[in-house]
Amino acid sequence: MNYLFVVAHPDDEVLGAGGTISKLSKEGNKVDVCILCGEANARKHKPEKDKLILDMVNCCRILGVNTVYMGNFPNIQFNTIPHIELVQFIEKILKVTEAESVFTHHTADVNNDHYHTSLACQAAIRLFQRDTTKKPVKELFFMEILSSTEWSINSSLHPFQPNVFVEIKEEGLNKKIEALSQYEGVMREFPHPRSNEAIKGLAAFRGCQAGLFYAEGFEQVFRRGF
Repeated sequence: MNYLFVVAHPDDEVLGAGGTISKLSKEGNKVDVCILCGEANARKHKPEKDKLILDMVNCCRILGVNTVYMGNFPNIQFNTIPHIELVQFIEKILKVTEAESVFTHHTADVNNDHYHTSLACQAAIRLFQRDTTKKPVKELFFMEILSSTEWSINSSLHPFQPNVFVEIKEEGLNKKIEALSQYEGVMREFPHPRSNEAIKGLAAFRGCQAGLFYAEGFEQVFRRGF
C-alpha cells in the first residue's frame, strides 16, 4: 500500500508518526513524506539549512522512508500563502506517489503552519473528483505533534481525539527516538514535551488506551470504501 505523510516542517514526520512510518516500511509498504517547509527560522536553536536537510535525510533513512518531497513555503507564515498554492503543491505529490492513505496535522493544532497544512491536505485529497484519471485517496488521518497539538486551547475547534491506534512496540519506539536524535535542536530535557521521557510516556499512554504495547494514536476522519 502507498502511504503519504504530509507535514509542515522537518521533524513533524517523526514526532507525529515515527514509529508507524518505521512499522509500515518494515512491512513492505511504500512510505513517502511531503514536507512543505524546509526551514527552521523560527526555532530558537536553528541549524543551518543544509544541516537541517541532512538531519531530515538521516532521520527518514532510519525510518525507512521511500522518498521525501520538500516544498519551500516560509516557516510559520503559511497563513500568508494563498490556500490554493498549498493545495496544488500537495496535489502534485499525491499524483506522483499515488498515495492511498494520507496522514497530516490536526486542524486544532496551535501551530499556524500545522493548521494550514491540514486544511490544504483536506482539500487536496479530493483530487480524484477534479481529475477522474487519478487514483482516489482511500483514507485520511490526523496525527498529534507533542508540544503543539495538546495546546488546542481554542474551544471552538474539535480537539484531537484518537480513534486508531498503531502498535509500535519497544522496537518502533526506539526507532522513533533514534530518528528524532538526528535533528539538531529539537529534543529538550524533561519535562518538556519533546523529551525522550515524554515521547515514551505518550506511546505508553496511547498503547494503554487500546491494550497495546506502546502505540501512536491517530484520528481517522475520512475513508472511501470498506
